[in-house]
Amino acid sequence: MHLKRLLKFLHTLGAIGLMGAMASLMAMHAFLPEPAALAEYARLRAAMGGIANWIFMPSLVATLIGGLLAIAANRGYHDAGWVWMKLGFGIIVFEASLTAIHGPIRREAEASAEALKTGVGSAELGATAQTEWLALALMLAIATANVVIGIWRPQWRKARS
Repeated sequence: MHLKRLLKFLHTLGAIGLMGAMASLMAMHAFLPEPAALAEYARLRAAMGGIANWIFMPSLVATLIGGLLAIAANRGYHDAGWVWMKLGFGIIVFEASLTAIHGPIRREAEASAEALKTGVGSAELGATAQTEWLALALMLAIATANVVIGIWRPQWRKARS
């Protein structure tokens, strides 16, 4: 019984961190200066990279591992439709988080730091900002839906013939 509670705790704690990191990154986007203000831009991008590396990704991993292990440990979850819906949404969040959020934020932090250091390459900065924000908004909405599904636990019934 303790293992099931530990897994639920890990999954919930990860979700809290993940959604908090997404909300923080969205808020930081609101204050992101134009790349022409390179010193300020690079500083904020470095902070965003730190959040992506040290809060966002570990929280994503904790959420996914906790959720997958909880499915394996709880026989009642094996046939529950809501669990498989959460798993599907979790896979979407994982894939999009790597390709549209973490990767671009990390690369932009590195590119802006390099541009600040060398003075070269600043023309390409800022190209991913709109896509990052939209991905964050969409993933935050899906993560919120996952929380709602986990609390509500809708019961789907087979259609009667």
